[in-house]
Amino acid sequence: MIIRKMTFKDIDQVLVVEELSFATPWNRAALEFEMKENEHAHYFVAEIDNEIVAYCGAWFVMDQGTITNIAVNPTFRGRKIGDVLFNHVLLFAKESGISEMSLEVRVSNEVAQCLYRKYGFMDGGIRKNYYVDNNEDARVMFRSLIEFQGIEVNT
Repeated sequence: MIIRKMTFKDIDQVLVVEELSFATPWNRAALEFEMKENEHAHYFVAEIDNEIVAYCGAWFVMDQGTITNIAVNPTFRGRKIGDVLFNHVLLFAKESGISEMSLEVRVSNEVAQCLYRKYGFMDGGIRKNYYVDNNEDARVMFRSLIEFQGIEVNT
């Protein structure tokens, strides 16, 4: 598996992962904007045999970072791909001078919350009716990266 920065050429494959992963996936225009226009955006892909099987995005503003999305193609879930990718993005954030990361996650997504807690993310509150597809609440989670050293992931 290769973890690398996402390029504009990756958008078609990332859209496939996005559509397989979310009830309200981002569209091409949103991803193109992130790649071309958003100076705060940083996106990474996980690639196996020239196929993008996962991706993760984050915004860095001053010393604060926010995970915008992370998705793994359902066919490849359970192989710690998201774990390795998330670890990579957090290390990149720390190396980029980010001192704190935050994210939102569906309150029903216990698998993702378990991953985030493994990385030291703590609950910060609830955003009521956050998700437009079903008005589900979002759990806000955050962690300091000041002492983050990464986690060894056994794949």
